Amino acid sequence: MKKIIITGANAGIGFSTAKILVEQGHHVILACRNLEKAQSVKQILDQIGTGQIDIIQLDLNSLDAVNHAAEQVLAQYTYIDVLINNAGLINTHLEATEDGYEKHFGVNYLGHFLWTLKLLPLLKQSQQGRIIHLSSIAHLAGRVQPQYFKAENIKHFQTFLYYANSKLANLLFSNELTRQLQGSSVTSNALHPGVVDSELYRHLPRYQYKVVSLALIPPERPAKRIVEMALASQWTHKNGQYESVQTPAIQSPKARNQHLAKSLYQDSITLIEKYLH
Repeated sequence: MKKIIITGANAGIGFSTAKILVEQGHHVILACRNLEKAQSVKQILDQIGTGQIDIIQLDLNSLDAVNHAAEQVLAQYTYIDVLINNAGLINTHLEATEDGYEKHFGVNYLGHFLWTLKLLPLLKQSQQGRIIHLSSIAHLAGRVQPQYFKAENIKHFQTFLYYANSKLANLLFSNELTRQLQGSSVTSNALHPGVVDSELYRHLPRYQYKVVSLALIPPERPAKRIVEMALASQWTHKNGQYESVQTPAIQSPKARNQHLAKSLYQDSITLIEKYLH
């Protein structure tokens, strides 16, 4: 039995992944913003498997809240086997997190950055810890632009570009963690889950959703790949991989740029350093 944390586990890919893991008898920790939805999901999962199910309230929109949730995990558990950073959003308009960051950057990336670094000590207590970051093929269009991390500095907002920026940041973080974790018992890998029929896209304008829906796949497909990456023996020594469910697993030159990855990492440390002491 493995101890596995999934962010955004109350719907879509996160729920489908949790369902498989609970059916297999694993200890699954649902890290969700909405406790009511998480409790409803727990009631469903309680009926389908033998695995233990816990809930941690995690609001990636606030670094204080992320830190509080991570401290709860650190107090409650002595180790974690797998961390699945699944939660994410697509915003159709410019919006700021509680800390003033553009919401794609703040929720999809920076919140998970803090969350992951806080929980690394527990992953290192596992016999073989694994971190799985959900990125996207959209990262191909992404850029790292520190001047636009804060929402107040953005004058011309485009949904896809800022979503792409956050997914590039996820992949760069995975790749930088890979280098930092060399020689340890923890691995870091990333995944493009495909264009999945989930809540992520249902907030788009109707005409955009109709176009996107032509390519949508069920969340069970990436969930099966995530479970494989989390548990399969062939993934024991895989580190720094980028998988793709629906398309070729192509990393952009930016994603493979070690200098850019280190620079983003250091910039991000500066933004969250007060929580790391």
